[in-house]
Amino acid sequence: MLPGEPIRAQSVGKEIELAILFADVVGSTRLYESLGDVRARDTVGHCIDVMRQATENNSGTVIKTMGDEVMSSFPTADDALNAGSQMQKSISDNPDFAGGEAEVTIRVGCHYGPVVLENRDIFGAAVHTANRMTSQAKPSQIITTQVLVGKLSEDWKDSVRQIDIAAARGQSEEIVLYEVLWQTEDLTSMLPVIDLNRYANQKLGRLTLRCQDREVAVDSEQTTVTIGRGENSDLIVKGTLISRLHARIELERNKFLLYDQSTNGTFVYNDGKESFLRRDDVQLTGKGYLGLGKAVTEDSPLAIHFVIKEK
Repeated sequence: MLPGEPIRAQSVGKEIELAILFADVVGSTRLYESLGDVRARDTVGHCIDVMRQATENNSGTVIKTMGDEVMSSFPTADDALNAGSQMQKSISDNPDFAGGEAEVTIRVGCHYGPVVLENRDIFGAAVHTANRMTSQAKPSQIITTQVLVGKLSEDWKDSVRQIDIAAARGQSEEIVLYEVLWQTEDLTSMLPVIDLNRYANQKLGRLTLRCQDREVAVDSEQTTVTIGRGENSDLIVKGTLISRLHARIELERNKFLLYDQSTNGTFVYNDGKESFLRRDDVQLTGKGYLGLGKAVTEDSPLAIHFVIKEK
């Protein structure tokens, strides 16, 4: 595939290296609560249009849109960051999105690596890593990996800063995270490089998940566990409101983080506090239970109980 050439049907089954970008609207559930269904739908749709236009303006291909999220691919790392930067600027500079009843922001994550092209879609570990970067991003942030940074031109390399490290499913080594400084004023506040060695000897704990007679654990041996009704999930829970891949729990620097990836969200009952997540994350502590797609009681057969113990 030549730079700038869109993905076509004849590329089916071919493996190629690309930059992959995910972008989504932050807190879309709150938008529907604040603006009402019609205005919120139009607002999210406008954001999707901005993301699509930015992709096309920078030699990219929109692979798919999923509710409030866009997945795109690009021939080069620079193209991906140019598109992500344009998305952020277009949203932040739009007076209809800033302030008012509900402030609208997006978050962007991207990675560079090999993917398999099939039926105008792309698959592979690089896609999952790119999506993982989006979940690491805060509102108005662009987060990427050391691999993509290594593919950047010198101009773009001067606009990224190393900010953190994170575990990635299926990889033995942690991923170094970089923030892309798409706002000019951010370039004056560069942070020092993260010392990866200082986490090497941290004491890791163990989180055990249990639903009826099924049990899985998250620890130093298995740092990520997926939950959902799909047969590939580590903990399979069946229910009409449960997504195939509903949520995942990851061990990061001795913290257990729950990431919701579902349509209907996750209810979290943790140490006496109740919260609701949709396309968001929260740290789990002590013990508690989860409800996938709907609120549950502690003795419900669909309640997923968890307990954390230090080693």
